[in-house]
Amino acid sequence: MDHTGEITEYIGNLTRNLNTFFLLINGIIIFLMQCGFAFLEAGSVRAKNTTNILIKNLLDVFLGAVAYWAIGYAFAFGDPSNAFLGHSYFFFHRLPEARLSHFFFHFVFAATAATIVSGAMAERTAFKAYMIYSVFITGIIYPVVSHWAWSETGWLAVGPGNANVHYQDFAGSSVVHMVGGTAALVGAAVVGPRTGRFTNGADFRGHTVPLVALGGFILFFGFFSFNGGSRASISEPGDGVVVANAIVNTIICGSAAALVALVLEKLVYGTKKWSLLVTINGGLTGMVSICAGCGALYAWGAFATGVFAGAIFVGVSALMEKVQIDDPLDAVAVHLGGGLWGILTVPLLDKDDGVFFKWDGDAFVSWGWNALGACAIMVWTGGLCLVLFGLLRFLKVLRVDLHTERLGLDVPEHGEPAYPLMAYIGNDNRGNLGIQTGNMRNLPIQVSNFSNITAHDNPTLNNDENNRKMTSKKTDDDVQRNTV
Repeated sequence: MDHTGEITEYIGNLTRNLNTFFLLINGIIIFLMQCGFAFLEAGSVRAKNTTNILIKNLLDVFLGAVAYWAIGYAFAFGDPSNAFLGHSYFFFHRLPEARLSHFFFHFVFAATAATIVSGAMAERTAFKAYMIYSVFITGIIYPVVSHWAWSETGWLAVGPGNANVHYQDFAGSSVVHMVGGTAALVGAAVVGPRTGRFTNGADFRGHTVPLVALGGFILFFGFFSFNGGSRASISEPGDGVVVANAIVNTIICGSAAALVALVLEKLVYGTKKWSLLVTINGGLTGMVSICAGCGALYAWGAFATGVFAGAIFVGVSALMEKVQIDDPLDAVAVHLGGGLWGILTVPLLDKDDGVFFKWDGDAFVSWGWNALGACAIMVWTGGLCLVLFGLLRFLKVLRVDLHTERLGLDVPEHGEPAYPLMAYIGNDNRGNLGIQTGNMRNLPIQVSNFSNITAHDNPTLNNDENNRKMTSKKTDDDVQRNTV
């Protein structure tokens, strides 16, 4: 009896299941990067804004999932489609079940693009404005760009009419990171700097370096799946080699960028110290920049990309300070700077048909096509974000008021301080405070202007008369200077 047909069917099913599993597992690991972003951003803001930044990272997932399911995936990969966007599969209408793993994998990419923006606009952006722009980026801005570059009918993917030229962005240096970085740049510029950031020399450093480091490590881990998983297949000949190459290039490029940023910060520019935070951001910039070419470069090409990426991070970060655009996370330097460098590098160093290897007309046209795509992405993202953030600012809903900003967003906006006062001072069974008011300055979390926060606003301030006696009557200037 001939079982050839059954064997062929079995192998076909196994291949499809293997590819589906590959997408889902890598998508789940990339999802963990949201935790890394949350820790990185929470550690980089002052303690009084911790809850606010954490819930924004959480809602990037929940708002993003609904927006991408409703309209985002349809714009990105709807079939039928045109060169600009897709126009089917809204709310999964007529979506083949075989594409669910594809949806999930690209959803976590969309959520990453939105998360980048919250860090750059941290500590002064109103929560309702955040929810509006998060949905807008995940549901409209990012999906259209991903259609251009990654859909079979997208104008960037199709190319300029030359069969040897196509848009090269393997894992999203431009599609994900430049979108997020451009939106972050426009958002930070329109919302304006944190009060006092560039005027009175106040200390705006984040409140916990260990949390930043933990977030950085999680992001480094996630980048291996972010880049390696972008192959989207593991069953075809050569897939394993491409995935391995992407992962190895990711760590080489990230390492080179981290080391260069560390040395530049110490010897050339900045604090002249061996900075942990600069090293982390330098490594992230390298991993962002290699996204575009991680599967197509030799290891030495990845190293060279990383060397320049580290320098670009330091330079863009310094430029942002120079022009007084307040970016607490250096998100613009990491994602826009690293993403732009990466998308321009891959056509130069591609081991098969890069400019440095072929030096022919097609190679130069390929570089030009990538450059054109990068410009189009920045114009699309920057233009729409300028309209959106400008409208929110005009309606006076983009930024919190000065009083709320000085108190911190955790209590006025959410009623949930990340570090409740009572956790440090405690009380005995008779309701007496565990420490005297005079020792308040020694607490890890400074107590400032609590007389202006009611028990309704802050659950940690109840009706106990002893608690009310603790309120500090500092001036607004004292608040600005002393509040963590």
